[in-house]
Amino acid sequence: MSSQGEKIGAALAKAIKGAAKKWNEGEPAPKMYRTNLRDVPKVEGLKRDDGWVDMQVQFLIDKKSAGADHVVGWTVLKPSARHENHRHHNCDEFFIVLKGKGHIYTDKGEVPSGEGDVVYSPRGCWHGFNNTSNEDVVLVWGWMDAGSIEDSGYEVHPQSHK
Repeated sequence: MSSQGEKIGAALAKAIKGAAKKWNEGEPAPKMYRTNLRDVPKVEGLKRDDGWVDMQVQFLIDKKSAGADHVVGWTVLKPSARHENHRHHNCDEFFIVLKGKGHIYTDKGEVPSGEGDVVYSPRGCWHGFNNTSNEDVVLVWGWMDAGSIEDSGYEVHPQSHK
């Protein structure tokens, strides 16, 4: 039987398979990028009207910091915080619930979600997360094929829960 970590790793690997560009011999060797949560500032200017309700968001790896065509992010949702129902026209997204529980927005409404859940939303798929608990929710997430929010084609659902 696989451990929880192995299951999460396998799901994540499946979600990002094929997303990386091929490196060819003779090209300059790519450079590793490393950072730490403590060194990455929280994203400023995320507006409630755009579906970012009381969220603490960090872009750990992105175009600006690492020259990446993808984003890896860290989000903390305090009790009653949420990321409204939204979609990305230009990228796929995954997230992993590392801590806490709440509800995810789906095309069938809200469904419970909690620690250990791995969620994959292909481009164009409506999704989001609502912390309905009394504890923080911590998510690690990523956008494949978009190195910034502008590149992602972000759109909040017109009938979001504002």
